[in-house]
Formats: sequence, C-alpha cells, structure tokens
Amino acid sequence: MSKIDPIRLEVMKNAFDAIADEMALMLMRAAYSPIVRDSMDYSTAICDAQGQTLAQGVTTPMHLGSFYDAMQHLMTRYEGDIHPGDVFIGNDPYAAAGQHLPDIYIVEPIFFEGRLVAWTTTLAHHADVGGIVPGSNALGAVEIYQEGLRLPFLKLYNQGEMNTAIWEILALNVRVPEMVQGDLRAQMAASKAGRKSFGELVARYGIDEVLACAEELHDYAERLGRAEIRDLPNGEYHFTDHIDGLGETPEPIVIQIALTIHDDTISVDFAGSSPQVKGGVNTPLPFTKASVYTALRSIMLSDIPNCHGFERVVTVTAPKGTVVNSVHPAPCGARGITGYRVIDGMFGALAQVVPDRVTADGMGGSTVPTFAGWHDGQAFVFTETVMGTWGASSAHDGQVGVPHMGANQANVPIEMIEASYPLRVKRYGIMPDTGGSGRYRGGNAFIREYEYLGEEEGLMSLRSDKRDFLPHGLEGGSEGTGPVNLLIQDGKETQLPVLVTEPYALKKGDVFRHISPSGGGFGPASERSLAEVAADVEAGLISAATAMRDYGLPV
Repeated sequence: MSKIDPIRLEVMKNAFDAIADEMALMLMRAAYSPIVRDSMDYSTAICDAQGQTLAQGVTTPMHLGSFYDAMQHLMTRYEGDIHPGDVFIGNDPYAAAGQHLPDIYIVEPIFFEGRLVAWTTTLAHHADVGGIVPGSNALGAVEIYQEGLRLPFLKLYNQGEMNTAIWEILALNVRVPEMVQGDLRAQMAASKAGRKSFGELVARYGIDEVLACAEELHDYAERLGRAEIRDLPNGEYHFTDHIDGLGETPEPIVIQIALTIHDDTISVDFAGSSPQVKGGVNTPLPFTKASVYTALRSIMLSDIPNCHGFERVVTVTAPKGTVVNSVHPAPCGARGITGYRVIDGMFGALAQVVPDRVTADGMGGSTVPTFAGWHDGQAFVFTETVMGTWGASSAHDGQVGVPHMGANQANVPIEMIEASYPLRVKRYGIMPDTGGSGRYRGGNAFIREYEYLGEEEGLMSLRSDKRDFLPHGLEGGSEGTGPVNLLIQDGKETQLPVLVTEPYALKKGDVFRHISPSGGGFGPASERSLAEVAADVEAGLISAATAMRDYGLPV
C-alpha cells in the first residue's frame, strides 16, 4: 500500500508531465530543421536518478522505451564521472544503445546539493549525419559504417566546458552543419528549461517528497498495467506482418509476433522474424521494445502514467541477428519502418484479443522522401515524414490527416517547404476511391507531388511500403490500396521501388508524385447504410461507381 497521498501523487505526476512537455515545446520553437521544427521528429523526457523515464513530452511514442536502455549504457560507461555541468551526446545503436544515427541524444544530469537526483533527456532526428545518402536514411547501406557519423556517449560539455573537438568533428562530417548544430543547441535549451523547472519543483515540495513521488509513480503505473492485463483473456496470439522489401527486386521481410497474456503480464516474442538484412531497415532491440510498449499502451483504458513502471509488466524477446534485434554491423538508418510494422503487427495480434480497441491496418507509418543538392551556393537536405491515413475501427471510419500512433508528427506546411528549398508542392489532397470498404470505411489515401526547381542536379531517395502486402481489413472489411511512387521526367513516368536503395538524380522540372497507401475497412460492406454511402459520394470520398461496386447501392 502506498504511503503517498494520492492527490499529491497526481499533482506530482502532472508536474513531471508538464516539465517534459515544456522541454518539447522549447525544442520545437528553437529548432532549425523542418524535420524537427515542423515534422516534430523528436522526443523529450525526464528520468529519475536510475535512468527510468518519469515523463515523456507529447511527441514520438516510439522513442518511449528507448530512453531507459540508452541511459543504462551512459550511466555504466560514466559511473563515478558524472558532474554538474556535464552534457552527454551519443547516437550509435551498438556503442550507445541508440536507435539510428540521425537520432542524437543530448542528456544532462540534474544535481541537488551535490547529489544526482534526475536527468533531462532529449532525442532529435537530425537533418543529416553524413554517410552515403543525404539525410542519412541509407536504405542501400550494407553496414552501419556507410550510414554516417557514429558517436558513443561522449561529453559534449565537461563540467560546463565545451569539448570543441566534438563540435568541429560534427560540423565537418554532416552536409548541413548549421542545421545540425542549431538543433543540438535547441536540445540543450530544452534540457536547460527542464533542469530549471525540476529545480523549481524541488524548491516548492522538497527533494525527499519529489523523489518519493517519483518512486511511487513507477509502482502505480505497474499496478495499473497489471490490473488492465488481468481483464484480458489469457492465451497466445499470433500475427505475421511484412515489409515489402528493398530495391528493384524486393524480397519480403517477415515480422513474426507471438503475444502471450498470462494473468497480469504480457510477453511478446519475435522468433521466426527475418534475419537482419543488408539494408537500412534493421532495428535495434530498444526500438522494437518501444514499439511494443506503444501498441500495448494504446489499448489500455486507464490513464497509466507515461513512465518506466508500465514496462515492468511487459517482456519483449527477439533472436539476435534478426531484423527486430540487429547486431553490429547491421545498418539501421531507416529502422523507423520496422518499428511501424511492429506496431501494425501488434494490432493484428491484439485484434484477436480486443477487436473493439484496435483499428484495421493503415498506411503503415510515414513515407519519407528526401531531396538534396546545392542551391544558391549552399548544400541543402530536405526530409519529411509524410503520413496521415488510418484503418477503420469498430466505431468509426478510418481517420485521414492523423499521424500513425507510433509518431505524433506532422506533415511540413507547403509554404515552409517552398520558402526554404528549391521545391514546389504541385498537389496535395485526398484521393477518392481508395479506402477499404466496410461497415466502417478505411481512410482514403492522399497525394503529395513535388517539383524540383534547382538549377544544379539534385538527388532524391524514398522510404515507403505496403505495395505488395496491402493494408488489411478487420472483421470482414476490405483491404486498402497500396502506394504509388512516380518520378516524372520529360513527360516519362518511372515507377519507383517502395524502398529506394540508390538515390535518383533530379534536374529542374522533374516531378515526384506519391500516393499513399489507404486504410483497411472494418466489418462487412453490406452493413453500411445508404445514407453513409451517399454522404461519401457527396463528399468526393468515393464515386458512384464505387458505391455500386463495393456496396451494391445506387446513389
């Protein structure tokens, strides 16, 4: 039984959340690159002295479970050598328990009266960290050495004094140093804000009260998690999902999930998943775990604190050397797509447990186009995580214009793209006749079309998925549609692979057209009412021909 007053615990929980959110807003406002500032591909967190997450900012859920592993690595490496004024930097999946090289951690300790009491942690996806492909999402890399600058956890500041050598090495090895260094400064500004607010919390309530509430918060989250799981039916549930594969001759990559519910715990095993591949989609285990936690938290009904305590009730295992638990020197620059597919696969398994709490399959996370080159005498790299289509649920049609739950990110505003880069967005809208039919209809696909305006030759690479393995429906709902990726040059259309392993050259006037996958339907189409079908036709979401073909209803 807790000795902490429940009202005080709730106040403290919200205080921790507010600090993490303040850090997230500070980072966004101070960031330089659109991938951080506009797409919001970053995360912030407050951790306790043991490196356990107390609260995470409102950004990328798939980062949630990864902070703990990275913190354990940092604390072990620097045991006895952690001081006020230290700022740690790292990114390597194998030398720092990181995620992939573009995701750089900035971590700072919080001291009170000479005692380490907490940590501020930030993680941001940087515009470029070098490597063979601009943007450092090298799908064609065969080893991590090709993906960019690798950093174990190092002291960027040692007791307040900057290590200028690290700063200069970073600047020399990335294509857009002003953006990378600007985003790193934004991360440090967010950490400073977090340290200041945590200090104010301690000044108000006292260090003993704050730390006691922090410890109790983990136990409270664990109790809530176990109570939720006890309400689920015991059993083992299986699901197989796929990534289409790499390049011009793709071979399917298998994500095999066995989810076991036993009383008040859940275990998830990935045995049977594909071996790691010579391509950048391999995933370090911390990121796989974070994706599992994200899926499981989404089906919980109670307001479980966003802290490490929940992770105690979940066990994640995966054979070493597989695409979901890669080992050195496997490349993992585009590992995000595998994390999304882990969540989608978890939904497939959970649909057998709680079908009313999950959706049919959606577009599978973000499509990631990258454009790079030289413009007005300066190098540029533009990457965005374009997303926004869900499958239907048991209660409503699939959502459009909403990010995948694994990443609370946004599409970059057209005006920001055109003001900063030699690109014109020619078309952006919803595609009719794409969502899977059903009692509830899957979300429609969207189109986004870019024209390259640079006078000098540019490069374009791409990450997408679900052309060969379409978004599935649930409970009799139909599949969604797959992506369309066209490069249009001099009036000739070239169909691109879903996962481009070698960048394509661009000249002025070339156009890249992406039509996203759509969402699967939920329930039999015969159960959708005439009024709903008529409203879809009126809204331009489906045509009269589709209304007749899929629903048998003349409109």
